[in-house]
Amino acid sequence: LTAGTNTVLTPRFSPSAQEITYMSYEGGRPRVYLFNIETGRQELLGNFPGMTFAPRFSRDGESVLMTQAQGGNSEIYLMNLQTRQSRRLTDHPAIDTSPSMSPDGRAIVFTSDRGGSPQLYIMNTDGSPRTCPSGGRDVACRITFNKGQYSTPVWSPRGDLVAFTKQLGGRFYIGVIGTDGKGERLLTESYLDEGPDWSPNGRVIVYFRESRPGAGPQLWSVDLSGRNE
Repeated sequence: LTAGTNTVLTPRFSPSAQEITYMSYEGGRPRVYLFNIETGRQELLGNFPGMTFAPRFSRDGESVLMTQAQGGNSEIYLMNLQTRQSRRLTDHPAIDTSPSMSPDGRAIVFTSDRGGSPQLYIMNTDGSPRTCPSGGRDVACRITFNKGQYSTPVWSPRGDLVAFTKQLGGRFYIGVIGTDGKGERLLTESYLDEGPDWSPNGRVIVYFRESRPGAGPQLWSVDLSGRNE
């Protein structure tokens, strides 16, 4: 689909499977692009200063979430694909990245180190305060409190769970947790497991695994019971 002259990372299909959003190093500058499969047209999404990365479509396919980094800080933006207008969702001196939208489009889950280490947070897409699992109300609520570093969250199609990558004690895990911060379960463990995504029915998670140093990445899957790897 792409010419192969530039490094391309994190491709994501639109819900209609007619478009792909991804990050490309075209021109030596990492930025988010949109590719139309039918026409073969590649389009830069927004002319942001700095780099843009970690794109993902909204559930209705009408918008793209992405991270924009500048001056040592990164924030999450939402771009409407019809108007090409972008809206900043997070506003914090911490690193906010890897957004994923809820099925109803009302909230996003993302990774942030605003608590001192990478953890998972949920916020409403309209920026309104929400009731947090730890008590009180805030614009962004932390949902992970166990040991380890959390990243690459993805909201389940059914809306009740978030899949994630966890790093702890030199090992990597794929796990799930309720959107209320309860019921964390680790489904896999390896030298390097990362990048989970859901099957359409929400029963299976696919991810990348490197079983040992230099082994190279492979595509694996696991069901929600932690079996059938």
